Amino acid sequence: MTDILMPALSPTMEEGVLAKWHVKVGDTVKAGDVIAEIETDKATMEVEAVDEGEVTEILVAEGSENVKVNTPIARLAGEVGTAAPAPKSATPAKADAPAPAGHESGQGVATPDGVKSAEAVLPKAAPAAAAEGTRIFASPLARRLAKAAGLDLATLKGSGPHGRIVRADIEAASQGGARPTAAAGATAQTAEPRKVQSLTQMGIPDGSYDLVPLDGMRKAIARRLTESFRDVPHFPLTIDCEIDALLAARARVNALLEPKGIKVSVNDFVIKASALALKAVPEANASYSPEGIAMHHHADVAMAVAIDGGLITPIIFKAETKSLSQIAVESKDLAKRARDKKLKPEEFQGGTFSVSNLGMFGIKAFSSIINEPQGAIMSVGAGEQRPVVKDGQLAVATVMTVTLTCDHRVVDGATGARFLQAFKPLIEDPVAMLA
Repeated sequence: MTDILMPALSPTMEEGVLAKWHVKVGDTVKAGDVIAEIETDKATMEVEAVDEGEVTEILVAEGSENVKVNTPIARLAGEVGTAAPAPKSATPAKADAPAPAGHESGQGVATPDGVKSAEAVLPKAAPAAAAEGTRIFASPLARRLAKAAGLDLATLKGSGPHGRIVRADIEAASQGGARPTAAAGATAQTAEPRKVQSLTQMGIPDGSYDLVPLDGMRKAIARRLTESFRDVPHFPLTIDCEIDALLAARARVNALLEPKGIKVSVNDFVIKASALALKAVPEANASYSPEGIAMHHHADVAMAVAIDGGLITPIIFKAETKSLSQIAVESKDLAKRARDKKLKPEEFQGGTFSVSNLGMFGIKAFSSIINEPQGAIMSVGAGEQRPVVKDGQLAVATVMTVTLTCDHRVVDGATGARFLQAFKPLIEDPVAMLA
């Protein structure tokens, strides 16, 4: 008999909801078949079988919540072993499926080739390298990645259950590094949690409120933001930018793009200017890790998108290489799919910098919490007409306040100030970013 285990589908996943079964007792499955949909604190994922056999038992009912990672969820009659399903793609299982919060999203360091996240938490086992003529045990995803990378599976040692080769083994072999341990794949909270008083203990009587249960997304928001605010030494830097020239340039650009159905927003200008400023001041495009400071090769700018119940931060990868029209098309597509809960994990996990814009709500200025492992996040307020002094004379200009929140372990005050010095002229004279 083969146990199918609840997989860890994101680096922070400790439990999830078994949203839907695609198989029933008596069905025969083969490696690669989609067998279930699982909701995590990050997204809703289809998972596929990594073993062949007949489904003999469904151990966890459809719709079950708080299913711990590595818990057996079904059994197959076939090859003896213990297997966990592999993630296939991000798809919505139902309209109210949880999605991640923007400032807790995605905790891997972005690389020039995209975001590298940890593999599912699985027990370590014996190597899978096989003698000639012996079957090599590898997940379908690992086989596809190995083929694309030109790797010989027979030369690799698997770190999955019973020596199965999994995605992280392929990534480690491709990069010449070591596979992350199970502890790195799904880090549990090790510190003793602070004891929180109940509302009754704080003087709020029972029956005077309605209690809305915490879903996976809201739990993740609470956990990740608390960790970031507690553990990361934040400090804010604030400047005002005059954006009359930007608004005029935007009107001209949109007139040219109108036949193509493309409309560039102020936030698209902010994303582009942020990316160029990060390349001008590469010390600001960095992440802290215990092993050292990661200096990123590209400006992968995450943008905060409000969705039902929280935030998510889809990423414009290599934003410094893209035109305003490309950024406009990509950001519109990402925002729509974020609200429809159709983003893939690699589209919102990681990033090197974040932009959070509340200007459309009339917010004048604010500061955000660091979106780890990024080194900084920019908060953008509303553009509004304000009195300014020019050449000793009082005038009126459209002014936008931006606040850069920095991780002091990575971005010092002078570094953050130099970033804003590079950002401000790009915003105030956008022709510079169109050159």
